[in-house]
Amino acid sequence: MSATAEQDPKANGQEKPKPTPMPITVTHPEKVEMARLRLFREPAWVLRLTIEEDRSYLKVKVVRAAPLSHPDHYISFLDGKDEEICMVDDLKDLDPQTLAVVGEELDRRYLTAVVDSIHSVRNEFGTSYWDVATSRGRREFGVQNVSENAQWLGDRRLLLVDVDGNRFDFPDLDLLDKRSRGFVEEVL
Repeated sequence: MSATAEQDPKANGQEKPKPTPMPITVTHPEKVEMARLRLFREPAWVLRLTIEEDRSYLKVKVVRAAPLSHPDHYISFLDGKDEEICMVDDLKDLDPQTLAVVGEELDRRYLTAVVDSIHSVRNEFGTSYWDVATSRGRREFGVQNVSENAQWLGDRRLLLVDVDGNRFDFPDLDLLDKRSRGFVEEVL
């Protein structure tokens, strides 16, 4: 028998089965007791979730399912692949430590500044550029296609979402000075 026949199993008529990779299936719990959820940072810049006596997730995101209509309800925990782990119907159901971490994460993700007055607004090629005084200081931002990125949350409440996803809240247009109201009317 030649040396090649000894080395090559196909030459002898014997074929070794090739190993088949087995995917790891991850089953996310459909219903989780909120008392079993533990959300924490370890290290300080990585958010983790443990469901006591079940499993842990090494990378987690906290998002609102209905950020405008129900900001304190329907909070979803997503894994590293952005797949839902579970949903919290009401933030009141969480323990104080987990609630504090959720609050920090939601504040970071859904940055909203309350607009106190408008210094100027200019329109160029479908984008409006705003210079405003807010609860977070003076800000300049751009809004593309205002008709799509302006949301009325009531008769006199307006929310603008800029090109970076930041939210600018006008809680009551009647409380703005006359000049600022004029800018809003001009753009909308």
